[in-house]
Order: sequence, then structure tokens, then C-alpha cells
Amino acid sequence: MKALGSFSIVVALAVAVFFLGRLEQFRLLFGVIVPYAAVTTFLVGVSYRVVRWSLSPVPFRIPTTCGQQKSLPWIKASWLENPYRTTGVIFRMLLEILLFRSLFRNTKAELRQGPRLIYGESKFLWLGALAFHWSFLFIFLRHLRFFTEPVPHWVLLLDKADSFFQIGAPILYVTDVAIVVALLYLLQRRLADPQVRYISLLADYFALFLILGLALSGIWMRYFTRVDIVAIKQLAIGLVTFSPVVPKEVGSLFFVHLFMLSTLAAYFPFSKLMHMGGVLLSPTRNLANNNRMKRHVNPWDYPVKVHTYEEWEAEFRDKIVAAGLPVDK
Repeated sequence: MKALGSFSIVVALAVAVFFLGRLEQFRLLFGVIVPYAAVTTFLVGVSYRVVRWSLSPVPFRIPTTCGQQKSLPWIKASWLENPYRTTGVIFRMLLEILLFRSLFRNTKAELRQGPRLIYGESKFLWLGALAFHWSFLFIFLRHLRFFTEPVPHWVLLLDKADSFFQIGAPILYVTDVAIVVALLYLLQRRLADPQVRYISLLADYFALFLILGLALSGIWMRYFTRVDIVAIKQLAIGLVTFSPVVPKEVGSLFFVHLFMLSTLAAYFPFSKLMHMGGVLLSPTRNLANNNRMKRHVNPWDYPVKVHTYEEWEAEFRDKIVAAGLPVDK
């Protein structure tokens, strides 16, 4: 029901924008007002959450570790799995952000007949997540050709690299296929796995269907129907230069694509998609584990009266000596 509800919301939004976008009085709304409102919400929301996270005090080092900690000189420490220097933290963060290293090492557990707890690899999840995120990044960077004039040379190179596997015309982009396959796999996994389905919320399905709708609407405009690319680029450049113009040649199908992108941008700061910024500020990943080399004191601890060993020994000296126990003084 949660998946069906999310699917119904995305389809209802797409159908409403498709028909309303044909009316002249709504073209300015979907072409200018909604994108500006979405970008403003995105920037303010992301900035607010990042600032809030950055102000959260972290008095102790709590990094997630998978290897030997730095201790005695003759014990070999794991500089990457349990980094004790900034260099190790940087390398571990790069592997986490670019290759999802912790997800690659993730395992799944199943309770089978016996009962027996069976552990197995979960590499398809890692591969699907990697394909989705990298494809989304490539597609985002490719779209910069609509917002720039002249188009940067590196964007053209990226466009050629993405379309090296040419089949017919127009040129087929590898990332267009990869992102749809990856999204369908992630959706199928969320629906087919009972444990994952149990913990899934309506918001989880909504994000998947929204991004899938965004990808499919873009694919449909590129491969199955004709759209005026010149008019779309005129609208895009007008938006980024704050001189928006909505050409008559821009059709309602493009408004559906733009509205889904705007909805995703506005929804981003309030959703689990904010893990993109959260991973950089996570104390379990961005801190060096130097607890054995440096004393970390909680800065908000209030002063308390302590009873030192010297005071304890002075108080019970007679009893300690009578018991034959050694004393420091």
C-alpha cells in the first residue's frame, strides 16, 4: 500500500502538470516560479541542515573501525581501516564517497530451517547503488550543456564518453540505461525482501518513484518524441541568468520533467536523500581514532569534587599498613 500510494502521488503530479502545462496561464508557473521556488528551498534547506549538523558538539572520537588501533610501537596499526592520522581519514572518506566501500563489505543474514543463521554477500545492492549514483552524477553534469553557452569542453568530452556505445539515432547514453536498471533493481529489492519492505516508509518509495519518473520522462523526450532543444536551452539559460523566458515551443512534457526535478530538489533537504551531505559530517567516518594518543575531555562536563588516590591512601593509611599492603608514601 505504501508503494502504491507513492506511485499514485507521482503519477497524479505528472498527469496534472502535463494537462495544466498546455494552458497558457500555467506556463509561467511551471517554467519559472516552481523551479525558482524549488532551488530556493533546496539551498536554504540544505544549508540549514548542514549548519545544524556542523554545530553539533562531538567531544569524543567515535569513528567506525574495522582494524587494529594504533597502540604499542611493535603492534602494526591499520592506517586505513582504523585511521589515526588525517591522511588515513581522507583516503577512507574518498573510498566511502566514490566507491561505497562500507556497502561493498556489507553482508546479509537469513534465518533458515533448523533454525540456522546464514550469512551471505550483498554485492548486488552495492552494484545497484553505485550504478545509480554515478549515472545520476553523469546525467547531471551532461545537462550543464543546456545551462551554459558556450558549452565547456569537459562537458562535451563527458557527453562523448557516455555515448560511446552508439545504437541508431539519437545516440544512446549508457547512463540512461544504467540509471533505469539500477532504480528498478532498488525498487524490486524493497518490494521483494520482507525485511526491507517491513521497514520501508512511504517516503522511501516516493523518492524512488520520483527519480524514476524524472529519468523516464527525460528518456521519453530524447528517444521517443520530438522536443525543441533550442527552446529548452533558451528557457534554461534564462533561468540561470535571472532573465527567464518561456518560449512557446516548450511543450507540456518538458514541464513534467522540469516539475519532477523541482519536486526532487525541494524534497531533498527534508528526506533521507540528505545522506549526501551527512556522510561528510558523520563523526563515525570523518574523525581519526587517536583515543589512545590524546585525551579528549567532554567540554560541557560541570566540575565535580573528586577523591584522588593520594587522598584515599592518606585516609586509610593505618588500615592499609596493618593489612600489609604497599603504600606509595
